[in-house]
Amino acid sequence: MRKYGLIGYPLGHSFSKSWFTEKFSREDIKDCSYENFPLPEIGLLPGLLGGEPDLCGLNVTIPYKKAVFRYVDVFDPEALEVGAVNVLKIVRNEKNYRILGYNSDVTGISGSVEPYLDRGIRNALVLGTGGSSGAVCHVLRRLGFTVTLVSRRRSEGILGYSDLDREVLSGTDLIVNTTPLGMYPDTGTRPELDYSLLTDKHILFDLVYNPEYTFFLRSGQERGCTVITGLNMLHIQAEKSWEIWNAGNVPGI
Repeated sequence: MRKYGLIGYPLGHSFSKSWFTEKFSREDIKDCSYENFPLPEIGLLPGLLGGEPDLCGLNVTIPYKKAVFRYVDVFDPEALEVGAVNVLKIVRNEKNYRILGYNSDVTGISGSVEPYLDRGIRNALVLGTGGSSGAVCHVLRRLGFTVTLVSRRRSEGILGYSDLDREVLSGTDLIVNTTPLGMYPDTGTRPELDYSLLTDKHILFDLVYNPEYTFFLRSGQERGCTVITGLNMLHIQAEKSWEIWNAGNVPGI
């Protein structure tokens, strides 16, 4: 039995286990299972891998997309460029194992944003500076966007939320939330924007997928914004993870 799973903490918000369980049933895949492994600290990862000899692959969610780096033996080049890993492939032999690190956020973000490029959108605000933020910035810049980062603390090259005035927001096409604000169970939270300044020319994209329509997205909808939910991105990422786990090793990996 091949085993796969998800690490992060906490994991009560995650749909990954149900998604893969449904996939295995739908496609009549009988030799695989998928489990959640909530790790209060990333240092517990080696013990998990040693105690689960059938574990072949893991998804990685907050807060470990950067912290997991120190356990990865070989990186896919794009994961290094992004600065975050959210898919681990465990290659085992009789005596030990090697961990290969990838990033499927890139595929999920591209697949979510590309359908809207024909609208001529080119300026983006990215809310948050964590592991998912790096992947978003990487993809958007590759697609030709001018990207501005936003954080709770203003620093060189990064705006604070108080900087998001009428001038900044009127010059923005796409606003991407990469923070956990609004994620179950804290569904009443949202990034600190002046939502009254949003219009029907704005596109809001939330990487949070539980709930599908977050407070952030619903606030945008009330102003006529186009919204992109994180649930479609989750599905794209999950299929990419499955592809990684079942493909031959990438050259150099």
